[in-house]
Amino acid sequence: MSRASIPRGDGHALHVRDWGEGPPVVLLAGWAMDGRIWGETMLHLNAAGLRTIAYDRNGHGRSTDRPGYDYDALADDLAAVLEDLDLRGVTLVAHSGAGGEALRYLARHGRARVARLILVGATGPRVIGQGGITAEMVDLLCGQLGSDLTGWIDANIGPFAPGSPARINDWMAAMVLDCSRRAVVEFQRTIAHTDLSADAASVNLPVTIIHGDRDVSAPLDLSGRAYAETIPGAELVVYEGVAHGVMVTHARRLADDIARRVAP
Repeated sequence: MSRASIPRGDGHALHVRDWGEGPPVVLLAGWAMDGRIWGETMLHLNAAGLRTIAYDRNGHGRSTDRPGYDYDALADDLAAVLEDLDLRGVTLVAHSGAGGEALRYLARHGRARVARLILVGATGPRVIGQGGITAEMVDLLCGQLGSDLTGWIDANIGPFAPGSPARINDWMAAMVLDCSRRAVVEFQRTIAHTDLSADAASVNLPVTIIHGDRDVSAPLDLSGRAYAETIPGAELVVYEGVAHGVMVTHARRLADDIARRVAP
């Protein structure tokens, strides 16, 4: 049953986009993005005969904002969506920092509702201690996100989706600015400070890792390849010349790769 929102108690709710019919594909947006970022990919998947569900994370988009931006809380939100819509045989697609949501969901709630996992430009398994990143650097970043978010956006929007038209960049920037500032900062802390190695190593379902080799937000060697080495039997698909915002620059290719991996 399709619903526009999933209640989360005390008047809070998660906004849901639920399009099409067929085997369900649930798409999780990355840090500071909401379900709209998947729009083109969702349409291509619908054309392939798949149902697509994308919800706005707590504090993002049209969802309400309540305390709870750690991966346990976010995984419980994902569980609420899957249970409320009674989704089974799900292909779970997670971009960037949402990879931790998906992995923690599987570790915390099991695989009864999920058939496969597709990580797209996923951050992790660890951030601090990799590539010279320190806790102090994360604190500085979070300070800038809290006090100069527009400056951070101006410096980073280009590498996210190189070659995107100015209107698309403005749309993505507005998506970030629409987020709760608290959610922006606290979810970034969650991504940086959480070690997902154990969650990844415990996955026991089919996993495909799609990663661009020009990804500066989640470098291939530190993220995609690291996940491929950690998750048992994982398939790694490298997009040559592609950056972090795969669903913006290569939506059709991504949708085709997802659709090919969904069981009929």
